[in-house]
Amino acid sequence: MELTVPTRYRGPAGSGNGGWVAGALAAHVRTSLTLPAVSVRLSAPAPLGRPLALVSDDPDPLTATAVLRLIDGDTLVATGTAVPELDEPVPDPAGLDQARAAEARFEGLHAHPAPECYGCGTDRDDGLGLRPGPLDDGTARYATAWAAPPDVAVPVVWAALDCPGGWAAGAADRPMVLGTVTARVWRCPDPGETTVVTAWQRGAQGRRHWSATTLHATDGTLLGRAESTWVALDPARPTPS
Repeated sequence: MELTVPTRYRGPAGSGNGGWVAGALAAHVRTSLTLPAVSVRLSAPAPLGRPLALVSDDPDPLTATAVLRLIDGDTLVATGTAVPELDEPVPDPAGLDQARAAEARFEGLHAHPAPECYGCGTDRDDGLGLRPGPLDDGTARYATAWAAPPDVAVPVVWAALDCPGGWAAGAADRPMVLGTVTARVWRCPDPGETTVVTAWQRGAQGRRHWSATTLHATDGTLLGRAESTWVALDPARPTPS
C-alpha cells in the first residue's frame, strides 16, 4: 500500500500537516470494540507529493494489533496502532458564540510560526481556517468554530483536532511540532456543518507539552477527540524541513 500527502495538506516547512498525516495513516489502522482509538507517532516530517509506503508489521504480542508504518525510502515517517478508548473526562465544550469570540484572540493573527499550515495558516485561503484563541472564562482553554469543507474525511477531522491543541499547549510562545497523537472520530461532520473545537493544555515537562482537543456539533454531540504530545523546537537547532 502507498499513501501520498497532496501539497494542499502541507504544514510547516513544506512538509505534511501533522494532524492530516496522522489521520491518513489512522484511516488504514484496523480498530475493534476493545481498541477503538488510534495512536500515531510522528518520527520525521512527511514529504509532499510522492508515494510513501504503508507497511504492516507483525502484531504486537501484548495487544495482537498490527503496527502500521509510514515509510519514505529508509526513513520512518510515522507509526500507528489501535489502542484502548481515551478515558480522561471530557469537559463541556465551548459554546459557538464563545468560540467565535475567542477567534479574535488567536495569537497567530499577529505572529504565526507556520503561516502556510493547512489547519490554521493565515496565508491560506484553501485550508481549514482554524483560528483557536483563548476563551475569556478563566479556564485557559482555547476554542474556534469550524465549518467542515466539501472534502471532509477522517484525515481532515484529525487535522481539525491538531492545530488547536498546539496553540493551547503554548505554540505562540515557542514553535512546536506534533510528536504523538491519539484520537477517535465517531462521526465526520457533514460538508458545511458548523462545529466547535475546544482545546486545553494537560501539562508540560521540559520541551514536551501535552494537550487535548474535542470536536463537538453545535447541539453538544461529541464527534471526535484527541490527546497529543507536542515537542518544542530547540532554539539552538534549525527548524526541520
